[in-house]
Amino acid sequence: MAAKHVRFTVAPHDAGLRLDQLLAKRVPGLSRRAARKVLDIGGVFVDRARVKMASKFLRPGCTVDMHVGAALERVAAAEKGAAPELEIVFEDDDFLVVNKPAGLATAATRESDRHNLLYYLAERPSSTHLHLVHRLDLETSGLLVVAKNAEAAHRLSEPFRAHDLERIYRLAVIGDMREASTVDEPIAGRPARTIFTPVERKAGATLAEARLETGRTHQIRLHALHIGHAVLGDRRYGRATKHDPPRLALHARVLGFRHPTTAQPLRFEREWPADLGDWWSGLS
Repeated sequence: MAAKHVRFTVAPHDAGLRLDQLLAKRVPGLSRRAARKVLDIGGVFVDRARVKMASKFLRPGCTVDMHVGAALERVAAAEKGAAPELEIVFEDDDFLVVNKPAGLATAATRESDRHNLLYYLAERPSSTHLHLVHRLDLETSGLLVVAKNAEAAHRLSEPFRAHDLERIYRLAVIGDMREASTVDEPIAGRPARTIFTPVERKAGATLAEARLETGRTHQIRLHALHIGHAVLGDRRYGRATKHDPPRLALHARVLGFRHPTTAQPLRFEREWPADLGDWWSGLS
C-alpha cells in the first residue's frame, strides 16, 4: 500500500462520533473496519499523541493525523507467523548488540509501534528499559547497538554524534567500481563523508565496502548514487537490473566503539546473511 498521511481538525459537527467512525467519515476510501486496524497498529495521532482507542470521542478543535502504508501489511503478516529469531551478538548490563534482519523496522514509526526490533527485544526479561542509539533502514541488515539504561544511552550516543566509532558496510552496486573513492557530499545541508572500496567485480556489479565517517539518513545509498554506482536492490534511489538481489544489497558488517562504562575498545563483525551471500555467489 502506498504511504498516505491525512490530517484534519475535528469540527463541531463531528461531536458524538467515535474515533473509528470519525476516521471513516473524514478519510476518503477508508472503511470503519480499516480505521480500526490502523488504530490498532498505532497509525493514528491526536494532537501529536498516539491513540489506539477506537471508541474515543474527540473535542472539536483537536488535530488528527493518520499514517497508513506498507506497515499495515507487514504487521498483518507478522501476526500470522512466529516472532523472528534475533541474534544477540553481545549483551551486558549496559547494552546489547543485535544482528538485525532485513525487513524489520528498527523502532516504532508513524505508521506502527508494533512488530519492530525494539518491540521484540522488549519482550525479553533482560531488556525492559531499552534506549535506541542509532537506526538501520528497514531493508538493511546488520549490527546495531541498543542501550539498556539511560546513562549507557547517553554515553553511547556521544560517539555517534561525534562520529568517533567504526562502521563498515558490505554492499553490492551497479557497474564496475574500479578504485576506492571518498565522497564528500552534503545530505540535507549537513556534511557527509563515505569511503568506498571495491572488493570483487562480476556480472556488471561490484561487491564493495563503505566506511561511514558521518551518519546521515540513507548516506551510503545517496553517496553510491552520487558516484554512479547505485546500490543493487534499491527501489528508491536505484534501478532494476537483470541480476537484482532478493532485497537491498546493504549490510552493516562491522561496528566498533568504546564500552560506555569501562571505555574498553569493542569491535563486532557479522558477514552477509545467506540471502545476499547465496545471491552473490550465484552471479556469473
